[in-house]
Amino acid sequence: MKPKSEISLQLYQKLLDRGYQERFCDLVTQNLNTDFTAQRMIFYLSHYSELPEGEIVDEMLAILSDRNQIMQKKQLEHSNAVYNEYLNSRKRFEESESGEM
Repeated sequence: MKPKSEISLQLYQKLLDRGYQERFCDLVTQNLNTDFTAQRMIFYLSHYSELPEGEIVDEMLAILSDRNQIMQKKQLEHSNAVYNEYLNSRKRFEESESGEM
């Protein structure tokens, strides 16, 4: 698993400071191990003084789902750009073969 980011370590400490068990804090920050995901959880926590562990887990899963959708969108955009470049280069090649321009 990827090492924890600096902000993920801050999240770990915030959870500990709120009285959650070390194992729980570790599991959350193992999954939210990037600055982006850990920062989202820190923002979420800042709106509440106390939350049951289940609420934190639900938010963690929502954050991970959002992150996965963003990553998938970026992959699809890249694939689409590559395909469009292929089509454009093929069109340019066909035009140069036929003597058009």
